[in-house]
Amino acid sequence: MATPVLEIRDLHVAYGKVEALHGLNVTVGAGQIVTVIGPNGAGKSTMLNAIAGAQVANASTRGAVLLRGVDVGGYPVESRVAQGMSLVPESRDLFTTMSVEDNLLLGAYTRYKRGEKDYAAQLESVYDLFPRLRERRAQAAGTMSGGERQMVALGRALMAKPTLLMLDEPSLGLAPLIVKEIFRVIVRLKETGVGILLVEQNARAALQAADYGYVLETGEVVMEGPAAQLANDPKVIDTYLGLNKKTA
Repeated sequence: MATPVLEIRDLHVAYGKVEALHGLNVTVGAGQIVTVIGPNGAGKSTMLNAIAGAQVANASTRGAVLLRGVDVGGYPVESRVAQGMSLVPESRDLFTTMSVEDNLLLGAYTRYKRGEKDYAAQLESVYDLFPRLRERRAQAAGTMSGGERQMVALGRALMAKPTLLMLDEPSLGLAPLIVKEIFRVIVRLKETGVGILLVEQNARAALQAADYGYVLETGEVVMEGPAAQLANDPKVIDTYLGLNKKTA
């Protein structure tokens, strides 16, 4: 069996004496979209920050975070990025006075430091995914709409050619049509072989896009399985999908 892109084993995260994650086990394969859904405060962003090595100062972590079989638990953020990990945070932080293209090129910085030169090809593939960014490549990123900023943030992460792409609430605050566009791209990315860990409150959109899902509540996985199976589970429907089962 192929080595998973990401394997989390018995992950615990505590803030002081308060434990926020209790023994999490999550696996993401190459070319697979895995989603973690759950209510606000369930520990979804805590999990992503622990995987990325970006916890706050008073957080303590134990358990294993394996990236392609290598335990990166002791690695700083930049070393995890160099190993092929990219996180698109909920905040979508961009360099607002810089152009769209310059923001995208910053995503290739780690590759530049390694002496790689093929950014132009990767930039073209990002523009193929997001034609709107090609049209606005010279525009200041700060003047873009929320949906366009999310596209820039996603494109910037892809410039690093990650093997693991982590997305924190990519649909947050976006209009339904833009959400559909973002999720279409996320599904297309599977073809590149990248493993995708998708954290979402929009459970319907997440389960439609994903291959496998985990339901996280108060720091624990309370349910997991193929995404289509979870989408039809009465408890998931009641709690996360509402009574209206019509697809978005």
